[in-house]
Amino acid sequence: MINQTLHPVSLKSQAVSFTALPPLSLYIHIPWCVKKCPYCDFNSHEARGAFPEKEYVAALIRDLEMALPQIWGRKVYTVFFGGGTPSLLSGEGVAEILRQVRMLLPLTGDAEITLEANPGTVEAGKFAAFRDAGVNRLSMGIQSFNDVHLKALGRIHSADEAKAAIDIAQRHFDNINLDLMYALPGQTLDQALQDVKTALSFEPQHLSCYHLTLEPNTLFYRNPPSLPDDDASSDMQQSIEELLAENGYQHYETSAFAKINRRSKHNLNYWKFGDYLGIGAGAHSKLSFPDKIIRQARYKQPQAYMQQVGAGAPVQTENEVDRAELPFEFMMNALRLNEGFDPALYNERTSLSLIAIQRELLEAERRGLLFRDHQRIAPTQLGQRFLNDLLEIFLPNR
Repeated sequence: MINQTLHPVSLKSQAVSFTALPPLSLYIHIPWCVKKCPYCDFNSHEARGAFPEKEYVAALIRDLEMALPQIWGRKVYTVFFGGGTPSLLSGEGVAEILRQVRMLLPLTGDAEITLEANPGTVEAGKFAAFRDAGVNRLSMGIQSFNDVHLKALGRIHSADEAKAAIDIAQRHFDNINLDLMYALPGQTLDQALQDVKTALSFEPQHLSCYHLTLEPNTLFYRNPPSLPDDDASSDMQQSIEELLAENGYQHYETSAFAKINRRSKHNLNYWKFGDYLGIGAGAHSKLSFPDKIIRQARYKQPQAYMQQVGAGAPVQTENEVDRAELPFEFMMNALRLNEGFDPALYNERTSLSLIAIQRELLEAERRGLLFRDHQRIAPTQLGQRFLNDLLEIFLPNR
């Protein structure tokens, strides 16, 4: 057994040295919403009328231009417009961003290009324009098909509007994700399952089913609503997973379910500890170099971000990831995958050896949270249910 006091030293003695860099994705943050939801802890701001789209698009393009030296020559495999509410953008705005992305970056021919949309911002003409601009995957924030629950969540759309939005989306896109939440205020098991059944009636290619959590710095955290207890929410989770499996959806990540060959390539890159460049207000980046990994965060407030882009300095914070933190950082992502990962991937993405975390792996196995052999390291069903307990084992200096 490795002496715990020597553990951090053993990690620090291994220099980060990559022979090949991981796949690279591009994330584009659109920070405005029509209304801030009480559960949302993302960097989003109420538009309060018109927002400066033209100026913001110009800032995004300039931000990308300034970031090019850090990713020079690297192919980009996926692009993701997140928010906020990216569907507030005009079709022309999305088209201009993607035109510049193609001019500045070696975007692969089969790149997955996703845009998040909310039903309350749907227009048929706008969706057609998004598709014409090159968006080939749509992710729709439905959350529920129950008007009572939508009101409790502060959503601006109704159940009928959600259904109409999906109908419009399916005229233009053949790769659609629907976001749903469960364990909502006052929600019963039957109501949670009815939401999923309604979603299934549209036969989406992908479903994301999230447990509502009360995140710090949200209205729900400051004024908690009455939520289903742990037993009730656990029943919802298990029943939803069973229902989706019966309907041919693979449960490949904690909250993600997909039909065959329809998994989210962009999110898979995150979960496999790939690299991503984030541009836009509050966007985060993780970038690997031959001798280090860095993380960046851009300025969060949209106006401050645009001003800082104009000044040539959009990155507010940048730090090199300490080698001792890499095991936890890798596992925090990769162990969200129910099928786990190839042991060789750990060395490829961290440049570290699994030998240095044998004690942690053995403890996770002993507690029944982890399975491993020469082909795969994966959370057990118990590990999937108690993922935080599993990840805690890999915290540095634990």
